[in-house]
Amino acid sequence: MVEEEAKSLPMELSEKGGVENNGFVQNEAFDGKETDTSSQEEMPKTCIVDVDPAAMEEPPLKPYAGMPKEVLLKFSSQARYRVTREILFWLIIAATLVLVGATIAIIALSPKCLDWWQASPIYQIYPRSFKDSNMDGNGDLKGIQEKLDHITYLNIKTIWITSFYKSPLKDLGYGAEDFYDIDPIFGSMSDFENMLAAIHDRGLKVIMDLIPNHTSDKHQWFQLSRNRTGKYTDYYIWQDCVQAAGSVTPPNNWVSVFGNSSWQLDDVRKQCYFHQFGKEQPDLNFRSLAVQQEIHDIIKFWLGKGIDGFSFSAVKYLLEATHLRDEPPVNKSQDPETITAYSQLYHDYTTTQVGMHDIIRSFRQTMNQFSSEPGRYRFMGSDSDEKEDIEAAMMYYGTTFIQEADFPFNFNLINMKNLSGNSVFEAVNLWMKNMPAGKWANWAVGSPNAARISSRIGKEYVNVINMLLLTLPGTPITYYGEEIGMENTASENVSEEPINSDPLAIFPEKSPMQWDGKVNAGFTEGNSTWLPVNSDYQSVNVEIQMTWSNSTLNLYRELTLLRNSELPINRGWMCYIWNDSNVFVYVRELDGLDTVFMMILNFGQESTIDLQAIVPSLPSEAVVRLSTNFSNTGKAVNTKLIKTEMGEGLVLEYRTANPVHTMEAFEGKCFVAEKACYSSAFNVLYVNC
Repeated sequence: MVEEEAKSLPMELSEKGGVENNGFVQNEAFDGKETDTSSQEEMPKTCIVDVDPAAMEEPPLKPYAGMPKEVLLKFSSQARYRVTREILFWLIIAATLVLVGATIAIIALSPKCLDWWQASPIYQIYPRSFKDSNMDGNGDLKGIQEKLDHITYLNIKTIWITSFYKSPLKDLGYGAEDFYDIDPIFGSMSDFENMLAAIHDRGLKVIMDLIPNHTSDKHQWFQLSRNRTGKYTDYYIWQDCVQAAGSVTPPNNWVSVFGNSSWQLDDVRKQCYFHQFGKEQPDLNFRSLAVQQEIHDIIKFWLGKGIDGFSFSAVKYLLEATHLRDEPPVNKSQDPETITAYSQLYHDYTTTQVGMHDIIRSFRQTMNQFSSEPGRYRFMGSDSDEKEDIEAAMMYYGTTFIQEADFPFNFNLINMKNLSGNSVFEAVNLWMKNMPAGKWANWAVGSPNAARISSRIGKEYVNVINMLLLTLPGTPITYYGEEIGMENTASENVSEEPINSDPLAIFPEKSPMQWDGKVNAGFTEGNSTWLPVNSDYQSVNVEIQMTWSNSTLNLYRELTLLRNSELPINRGWMCYIWNDSNVFVYVRELDGLDTVFMMILNFGQESTIDLQAIVPSLPSEAVVRLSTNFSNTGKAVNTKLIKTEMGEGLVLEYRTANPVHTMEAFEGKCFVAEKACYSSAFNVLYVNC
C-alpha cells in the first residue's frame, strides 16, 4: 500500500503544477509562473550587513624569518633591497681589494725577517768538557741534554756542538773514523736522537762540526785505499817516495800544519800519503768525484736526522796543486833542509786552490735541498782561517749570484796581538769595511783552539769583552764557560797521565764546565775528570753567579735580553764615534726610532771623554741602560764628561731626532746589513726609508 502511494506521488506533484528540479536548470513553465508575484507566497527578506571594503582586503606581506623562496623573490626584486644588496657587494669587493693590496704592499715594503742563525747568539760546546752523565769523567751528549735549561736561561737559541764522530780522538775528534756514528765516549746514536729531540722541543737549533778535508787513518776508506781496493784506490793523495839507506825522501818540501814533512810512508802500499795535519789524519783526494759524493752523502745523512746546520772546518786545505812543486820559503836564504815549521813556507800550492770554492758551494746546494720547508733553513758556516788575507776570508760569503756560507767564522777579536781601544776598533773595522754589501757579520771571543778571555787578556776585561760581543752588529758566538769568566786550567794542575792517555788532554781552555761549588764543580758525580777542573771553581761557577746581581753571568744574561728586545741593537746601524788607546765608542740606531744606544767600552786605563765635542747634536744627558758595574745602571750621565775605569763598559740610552748615520761628518763610518726602518704609526718595519 505504501509502495503504491510512493509511485503515485510524482504524478500528484505534476498534477498540482509542481516543477521538477532537473539539475537546477530553469524551464519555461517555472519562468512563467515566477513573474506572477501575486500568486506566490511572500519571499523572506534578505539581511543586509554594512561591511567596510578595505577590511575585506588581505594585509600587506612583510619579510619574515624562514620565508620560502617564492616569497623571498617578491622582495629581492624590489629597488630598496636590490640597491642595498649591490652596495654591500661592491663594498665587500673594494674592501677585499684594499686588503689584498695592503698585504702585497706590506710584504713588498717589509724587510727580510732575521733568520734563526741571525736572531740569536750561538753557544759553542766542546762536548767532552760540558757535562758528564755517566760518571766516567768525560762529558757526553746526555750531559748536554741535561743542561739545556742553562742555554735557555742565557736567552740563547742556537747550540754549536764540536765534533763527536767516532774517532781515535788524536786531534780532538776531528779525524773521523766513521762519519756515520757517534764516538762511544759521547754516547750512542739513540742518545744523539734524544738530545736532538729535546733541543727542538725547547725551540732551539743545533749546529754540528764537519771536517771534510781528512779522515782518521783508522777509517775504512783509508784501509781500502792502502790496499788499492777498487774505487777507494784514489780516495787519498798517494805519491811515490824515494827510499834509500833507511831514509825516505818525500815528493816535495810541503810541511804539515803541526810541523815536519806532510808526507808519510805507508808500509802496506809502499807509497807516501799526504796529510796537512797529523800523520794519523790523511787528506782526502777532493779531485775525485767519488770522494765529493761521499761528503754529500754524509751531509744528507745528518740533515736527514734533523740537525739545523753545519760548521765546515779546514776547508781551505781541500785541494792541493797537482804539479807538486816546492812551496816558496819565507826566508829565501834559509837552507831548504832546515825547513820544518809551517810558518817557514808560503803555502801557495796547498791552500785555497782554484776549484776549492766550487766544492764548498756544492755543499751549500746539497744543504739547500733540506731548506725548502718553512722555518727549516739549514745554516752553513765555514772556517776561513785566513788570518792575514781578509779578502780571501770574504770569498767564503759567495757572490751576488752564487751562495756559499751564510758567514765565514770571524776570529779577528781572538787574533788581536794586544788589547786597546784602537786594536778593538781595527779588528771590528777590518771585517765591517770588507764584508760584501747585504751580508751578515759574526764575532767570536773564544774557541776550543784559543786561550780563554781571562787568561788571554785578563779577567778584568771579561765583562767589557762580552758587552762588545753582544752589542756589535751580527751574530755573537760564545764558547762555553765565557759567560761566567772561566780561566784556562793552570799548567801545574794538568796531570802527566791524563785519562785515556789522550796527548791533547793538556789543552787548558777545554777544562770541564764549572756548574757549582761541589766536588769536580758539578761536572761529574764520578771520582775523576778527563781534564782537571780549574781550582777557582768554588767562586767561578754557574750556581753561585746566579745569586750575585753583579756577576759576569747576570751581566751576560742582561746583555742578551737587551740584544733580543731592542731593534737598534738587533738589526740597526752601527756608527763609529771614537777610539783611542783606552776606549772604543760606537752607536746602534734604527731609522724611524728616536732611541739610540751608545756603547763606551774601556780596554785600557781610566779615561774621560767629551762626547758632545765629537757629536754636537748629542743630548746633554743620557741614561745608563747597562753597566759592567750594576750599581750604575739607571743613572743619568753628563755626555760632556764621561769617565770609565779600566775594563768598564757602559750602554747609554738617549733620544734624538738627528741620528748619527745621517750626519755628513760620519759618512763612511756607519754600517748596516739588513736595513730596516720603523713606522711608529703602524708599528711595523719597512725597507724604503
